[in-house]
Amino acid sequence: MTKISVLIPALNPDDKLIALINQLKESTFFEDEIINIVIVDDGSDTDHQHIFEQLLELKIKNLHILHHDVNRGKGAALKTGFKYIMKNFPEVSGIATMDSDGQHTVKALEHCIEKFNLDSSKLVLGVRKFTEDIPLRSSFGNILTSRLVKLLTHQNISDTQTGLRIIPISYVKNAVNFPGDRFEYEFDMLLEAHKYDIEVVEQPIPTIYLDGNKSSHFRVIRDSIAIYSRFLKFATSGLISFFIDITLFSVVISIIGNHILNSILIATVVSRVLSSIANYLINHHLVFNHAGNQTMIKYGTLFIVQMFASGYLTNFVTWLLPNSSSQIVPTIAKMMVDFMLFIISYQIQRDFIFKDTVHVN
Repeated sequence: MTKISVLIPALNPDDKLIALINQLKESTFFEDEIINIVIVDDGSDTDHQHIFEQLLELKIKNLHILHHDVNRGKGAALKTGFKYIMKNFPEVSGIATMDSDGQHTVKALEHCIEKFNLDSSKLVLGVRKFTEDIPLRSSFGNILTSRLVKLLTHQNISDTQTGLRIIPISYVKNAVNFPGDRFEYEFDMLLEAHKYDIEVVEQPIPTIYLDGNKSSHFRVIRDSIAIYSRFLKFATSGLISFFIDITLFSVVISIIGNHILNSILIATVVSRVLSSIANYLINHHLVFNHAGNQTMIKYGTLFIVQMFASGYLTNFVTWLLPNSSSQIVPTIAKMMVDFMLFIISYQIQRDFIFKDTVHVN
């Protein structure tokens, strides 16, 4: 039987948080498997402090309330709770996170605990079913992030934004050091899971949105940019090197004046060398934060393979395209080929060249 701590970050909560705590207290799992409840007040204003006072008046055993003096973000609140639990309750095998706004039921948590009991090394997500009744900002954002997680981690996760999770304590010890203090922190936990050999499994839960999800503190534009920042940085890096590459390629082809295979290879080598230097520097310093070992050697190997692949594939696609005698056709072919190589290159750089050296505690 596992031991679980329940962690609830809260910003300006209402009576729904009190109802949730009362329901947790009545759960058959309470004390046997749910050994404590930790609430982190993330800088709630004075108008909502009475909620925390009422919670203390309930005199529930093993209920702990922590406070941030100012709002620091959901990610920061989770980290505060993680550190408190690890320090004071070292016997726990997992930490269950829930939202404070009534979107997660105790019954849903119990089902997640049952799945976690099957294998306490796996990260359990309580996933919602998205229908046409779901608010647009929630369904659209979730579809987009799910597609991105699949691209970046090869894991099929249908609900990347769910706050109902049970996280193995072994992973918490590493995740507490991840960057990010707001909603992007939860997203990063999913992105980084594969590095630590953490399998993500799903448990269906009821989909509850109250008043069109008005209680959510998710800032659509700002928090979305933070969530997608890693891939956006890589895409920007690729875009910069792409323009350098294409521009130089077109210039060299124009100077040579023909586009037989040798000319295409010469243009490819010149343009790719200079654009790859820019790409490596940006990725190494900004995208992957100096991660990885012997990155220059590995990147150089990828550069050589990708350069010749680009040249030969560009020549092949040029031959396939109609009106292949036109000088612009090789450039069009190169754009098509390099887009495909861009996707492949990202995965190689992420999983091999700039992969973190992980030390699991």
